[in-house]
Amino acid sequence: MSQIVAMPDNPIESLPPTIEIAEQQGQHKIILSGGWDLRRVAVANQQRQDIKQYATDKNNLWDLSAISKLDSSTALMLWQAWGEKMPTSLTIKPEHQALFERWQNQKIPTPEPKKPTLNTFLNQSYDQLKEVKDQLLNGVGLLGQLVLDSGYLIVNPNAVPWAEISNTIYEAGVKALGITALVGFLIGIVLSYLSALQLKLFGAEIYIIDILGISIIRELGPLLAAILVAGRSGSAMTAQIGIMRVTEELDALSAMGISHSLRLILPKVAALTVAMPLLSVWTNAAALIGGMLSAQFTLDINYHQFFIQLPDTVPLINVFISLGKSAVFGLIIALVACHFGFRIKPNTESLGRETTNSVVAAITAVIMIDAIFAILLMDVGMP
Repeated sequence: MSQIVAMPDNPIESLPPTIEIAEQQGQHKIILSGGWDLRRVAVANQQRQDIKQYATDKNNLWDLSAISKLDSSTALMLWQAWGEKMPTSLTIKPEHQALFERWQNQKIPTPEPKKPTLNTFLNQSYDQLKEVKDQLLNGVGLLGQLVLDSGYLIVNPNAVPWAEISNTIYEAGVKALGITALVGFLIGIVLSYLSALQLKLFGAEIYIIDILGISIIRELGPLLAAILVAGRSGSAMTAQIGIMRVTEELDALSAMGISHSLRLILPKVAALTVAMPLLSVWTNAAALIGGMLSAQFTLDINYHQFFIQLPDTVPLINVFISLGKSAVFGLIIALVACHFGFRIKPNTESLGRETTNSVVAAITAVIMIDAIFAILLMDVGMP
């Protein structure tokens, strides 16, 4: 059979798709001719309906040898109209036969909705618990590697990555001063105003200093700073490591023999462990200033009285508890951020998913650790 080689300006290729019916030995012969590509077939509604009608009779003969142009999409339409199998009698060009062989060799999946069962629920729960266990083990391994790296740096102080640590302190600490101060200031105003409404009922306005001092210095200040840093800096750390995975920079570091934990994880952990207590003090100060301003306007407690009574109502141990909690928060946020960063696969979908997981896990871990501190130190530092 001769092959028609059509040039772009060939008038044969510009013919619309047509269907002819001929009689051959008492059977119908369906003859397709013209250009059967997606652009032409998309507007040929009658031809598509005729194809479906003629395909219902399995005894029909099909002749596709007069087709000047056939693409994969139209071949799929014919294939589905034939019931996903070739007709018993078919005349076709060899180059067009290859299009149908593609669909013959692959099965188009038809998704079937699965009904939820108890077994499905148990399997999903087991898989989630297993994933949590694997992530916890990975976190413990990450922490152990940090201990080993710290021991190595104690023996070899010249290998301490001071530049990376300093840059991370600036990015995660200095650049976060504005947002932490603003949020702390507003929280101080809200807490002072709501407390004042209740204290006025009992004539105990002076105790606003006790409430603000204990709640902000011991709990709210470190917690607010940690949540903001987890959402701002933790996500940035995870995304940074993920981008390095996508751009194959991590593979390049491994090829050069540079330790990932020593150059990427340890500087972030050390920087946040140092920066978080400082951010906590900064947030405490902003929140106390906000509470002091609100107390001045709502309860007529002047600034001098506030400053004089605050050290007497808040024992100094609360400041050290706040600093210790903040250091632990910084350590956990950096570990979680690095853990999820190294879980990112080299694609954009994984980058977004793991960055989101990093923020959620870091905030959850911070609140859980804060609850543990509150229970263990329940009787410590109370006036």
